[in-house]
Amino acid sequence: MTIRWGVSPIAWSNDDMPELGGATTLETLLTEVRDIGFDGVELGNKFPRDAATLGPIMARHDLALIGGWYGSQLLRCDADAEIEALQPHLALLRAMGSEVFIIAETSNAVHGDRASRLDRHPVLDAADWPGFGQRLNGVAAHVRDAGLRLAYHYHLGTVVETEAELRRLIDVTDDMVGLVVDTGHAVYGGIDPAALVREHPERVAHVHCKDVRRVVQRQIHASGRSFLDGVIEGMFTVPGDGDYDFAPFFGALAATAYNGWIVVEAEQDPGIADPRQYQQVGLDTVKRLARQAELTV
Repeated sequence: MTIRWGVSPIAWSNDDMPELGGATTLETLLTEVRDIGFDGVELGNKFPRDAATLGPIMARHDLALIGGWYGSQLLRCDADAEIEALQPHLALLRAMGSEVFIIAETSNAVHGDRASRLDRHPVLDAADWPGFGQRLNGVAAHVRDAGLRLAYHYHLGTVVETEAELRRLIDVTDDMVGLVVDTGHAVYGGIDPAALVREHPERVAHVHCKDVRRVVQRQIHASGRSFLDGVIEGMFTVPGDGDYDFAPFFGALAATAYNGWIVVEAEQDPGIADPRQYQQVGLDTVKRLARQAELTV
């Protein structure tokens, strides 16, 4: 098994709320990522989107570009139109040597809308699932032929949030549609991350380790406030600083011989949760858990 340790830049600079970490420079972000000890980082809003510019920057910091979020519009367009639209993103990832293409359906997502409610999310009609799956299969095949693995990111505020919705997604897609197993979004969506890994190891394409503060989430949920309100108030945090017991999850990764990136991710307000401090805690924690589970060799 080969495990590489990555981080999401969202702790330094938030994509959904650019004002969070808005003054943080890419140089500061990458310097701290490397100093903490990560091997790579995902894309964020501070990153140039052409390989000729980004490549030397990443090389100077000795960091790999892991991949980056892509919001699909497959409920509004067919696979061919989506494939055409994603070409610049795919070309950048290929040029940078990335191995995964992270995707989530965002055509009707509400997670980026602060006027939305955490206790409500868009729901796909039963009759629409097969077509959605077929179009997603088409995109996955194109990504596979380009040399990357598609990794679908279930996410609060989207059509794939709950366990039932995730199971439906798996039912209507082929194995080439992999998954981003995100522990934080899983817990809040009623999904058991360890069970997901054990039951569908063939789907596990990428891992996001995110911890949760259930008390904060319950308060946001009960008051009808938004996903972004939850982020600001700290319903997510890094592994080792929250309520989720990661040991069974790492045990499942080890038992299924997971091979790939483990990314520490925690959407928080960097003005409250210092990224340098928190991401160090996250990396130290996941490395310890991996050793205990005998995940790395």
